[in-house]
Amino acid sequence: MVHGYHIVLPHYGFWLPNDPRGSWSEFVASWEIARFGDTTRHLEQRTLAMLSANEVALREAARQALLYPPVALSGDQALSIANGFKAQATKSDYAIWACSILPEHTHLVIARHCYKVEQIANLLKGAATHRLIADGIHPLRQLCKTGQETAWHVGSKSMRVLF
Repeated sequence: MVHGYHIVLPHYGFWLPNDPRGSWSEFVASWEIARFGDTTRHLEQRTLAMLSANEVALREAARQALLYPPVALSGDQALSIANGFKAQATKSDYAIWACSILPEHTHLVIARHCYKVEQIANLLKGAATHRLIADGIHPLRQLCKTGQETAWHVGSKSMRVLF
């Protein structure tokens, strides 16, 4: 019986779908990143220290090809994300048993719920992004165009850029 789930949410640019350490991605959705190789779905777990110099260089080149700079959260941004998670958990009655918001990725342990775990993850990510925007501390806010309040509009693909 499943009692709960461990969710890992890599922040933008942390773990790419074609990362040589492996990935559970099914496809590479970005043309800029796809030129660095196919997805690397395998059970082997490798650390950065285990990669060859060529693999490290390829990984770094892929990160440099990202549309936006990789995200590394500050403490204030992590707190904002936690408050977004809290609001969504309260609204949807999730039981979050553990949460660790790190600069480049987030871990959550949540109780089983009537929603699918993928839907819970998407709702939590959306709530975190909305809270960062509302607090004026989204990590990519400097990309706003002159005259725009935010660079992330409802319905825009770029609104999901944090996770």
